[in-house]
Amino acid sequence: MCLRGTARHGFDTTRALTGVLEPEVTRFVLNPLSGQMVRLPDIDGTKKTISCSGMGILTQSERPNRPPDRYAVAALNDDDDSGQQGFVMRRFLSETGKWEKLVALPSRLPLSRRMGINQEAVAFAGRLWWVDVSWGAISADPFSDRPDLRFVELPRESVTEPMERAHDLGRYRRIGVSEGRLRYAEVSQQEPFLLRSFALDDTGNGWTLEHQVALSRLMVGECFEWKDTPRIGVIDPLNARVMHLTISNLVLAVDMGREKALGCLLTSGDCPDRSFGFLKPCVLPSWLGSCRIPSPGNLSHDFLEVHV
Repeated sequence: MCLRGTARHGFDTTRALTGVLEPEVTRFVLNPLSGQMVRLPDIDGTKKTISCSGMGILTQSERPNRPPDRYAVAALNDDDDSGQQGFVMRRFLSETGKWEKLVALPSRLPLSRRMGINQEAVAFAGRLWWVDVSWGAISADPFSDRPDLRFVELPRESVTEPMERAHDLGRYRRIGVSEGRLRYAEVSQQEPFLLRSFALDDTGNGWTLEHQVALSRLMVGECFEWKDTPRIGVIDPLNARVMHLTISNLVLAVDMGREKALGCLLTSGDCPDRSFGFLKPCVLPSWLGSCRIPSPGNLSHDFLEVHV
């Protein structure tokens, strides 16, 4: 129940952002194994909500390793009407079946810079994390009526000036969860294509470098050459040493600890050219196929008694 879908009708996002026409957006919560799909209400009563980007979903369960009793879907956006730098959260709670717009949330970010969310939201440690790949990540608990915003900056040498086309940088950087820790990975855009992986410290205030490998020095196969710049596809959710990269129409798995290419997969065409990667990390629990998506009016024990 960790996946979400967005259906867009009309013209694409690029044309919408130029003011030609704003597309209509319909959002769903999907159980990928059972196929159950729940349509979410329109935000603010309209389908023209493409500006509510970086939507994330977080679930909660009364017992560990059991089906969720409830979930929250949330987006975090700058509050341009507050007169100071802050954020507005729009959230949907399964218990109420409604969207809410929370008051402006104060932040401790430097006033000279605004947060640009350019990666899909990440669920970790009971919070949703929204990422600016040129600066850092800001997190909040979407279940709280007074979310406490926390910010963690990227490793100092990875912080760049604000970028108009930060989604280009997002092809080579990614924050994700692996082995129960939040991790940040990046690959340089010049030879020798240095791939580095960091783990968030236990304090939640900084990053520790765990792996570093020069990709162009790896032997992948006789017919493979590092002609194109590799991009971060996804951080392996079960093995923090493994990074999945995309190069043209190739998906390549690299074991950074052993500095070895594990294998590759050819796709039918070039990998999609987008910062929101087309690869998605998924760990599917055994009960997911027989679990129902929580909805208003359901009692929590109905979900705790699902038989696998």
